[in-house]
Amino acid sequence: MRLSEFAPLRQFLSRRRFLFTGLAAGGGLLPAASAAETTGPMHGAHGGAHEGRNSVVGSVDHDRNGFDPHEMLTDWEVGTVSQTDDGRTVREYNITAVDREIEIAPGVFFPAWTYNGRVPGPSLRASEGDLIRIKFANAGTHTHTMHFHGIHSARMDGVPGAGEVAPGDSFTYEFEAAPFGCHLYHCHSFPLKRHLHKGLYGAFIVDPDPARHLEYADVAQSRLLGSPDNARWQEFVMVMNGFDTNFDEENEFYAVNSIAFAYQDKPVRIEKERPVRIYLVNITEFDPINSFHLHANFFDYYDHGTTLTPTLKTVDTVMQCQAQRGIIEFSFADHEPGLYMFHAHQAEFAELGWMAHFEVV
Repeated sequence: MRLSEFAPLRQFLSRRRFLFTGLAAGGGLLPAASAAETTGPMHGAHGGAHEGRNSVVGSVDHDRNGFDPHEMLTDWEVGTVSQTDDGRTVREYNITAVDREIEIAPGVFFPAWTYNGRVPGPSLRASEGDLIRIKFANAGTHTHTMHFHGIHSARMDGVPGAGEVAPGDSFTYEFEAAPFGCHLYHCHSFPLKRHLHKGLYGAFIVDPDPARHLEYADVAQSRLLGSPDNARWQEFVMVMNGFDTNFDEENEFYAVNSIAFAYQDKPVRIEKERPVRIYLVNITEFDPINSFHLHANFFDYYDHGTTLTPTLKTVDTVMQCQAQRGIIEFSFADHEPGLYMFHAHQAEFAELGWMAHFEVV
């Protein structure tokens, strides 16, 4: 049979199907069989009716990666804290750009550009009005920046001509933490899409100062890391990202915090009596929209996190374009314990890695 006779089949099967078929034939990555294809046990730590059928075989070596997606959920980098003579809080952070290969799915490696050796980079957290100093060193092989979504001067913008750092050099960004909310930082060197999809991004959270928001001081206090009101919340940072492993400007894998199916194979444990707050950031390249969908429940959403009252109430799905972000709040207090799915509501994204569970206890 001539190759031309396979043309209809090639049109029907997507490039991603060829990718997974090739990997399976080689004994590497394997998607778990669908419900229609198997009556045997499903892959994953938790079997049963609530287990997602799409997954991968094997496990990622988090020790070799140098970061664990479960630890990333609550790993806040608050910097080295000091005070000025007039009592103002100063937070200093040290960030280094490093070229590093990371494992994003079992046996699948990606040549990343990283902040501090991880993707996403450290989740920087500060309070509204703090003086921020980021000492950025470039130990990579390309010119990089740190561009912060927030309010700052032009010379601190982290773009070519204003804070761009050549390999071997360094620069210190300095600005006031404002406005409060759920933000991000990323490299803004060109070509921009290459620097983004290679892994140079991270979350930047600014907690509101309750003294500046007296009308909603209780809400502001609940977001202030280290306060008694904040301690009752279960807070997680989730950075939605994708990986183009063959550099054709289409993603082969999707994830939250970089590792495909990480929170399906090992669900995120939450206590049913305590409310949940998610700092959600979308930095997926090559796709215009990503999304978050919660099963069996609804949430309130604060777009960009810059308000103390919800911008959307009682929804179960939210869409974000690249660089959009927000805060999600919900509770499972009235639910029975068990596994509850959350995932992208683009089916392709869910099937290629962005599928997860909460384990409510």
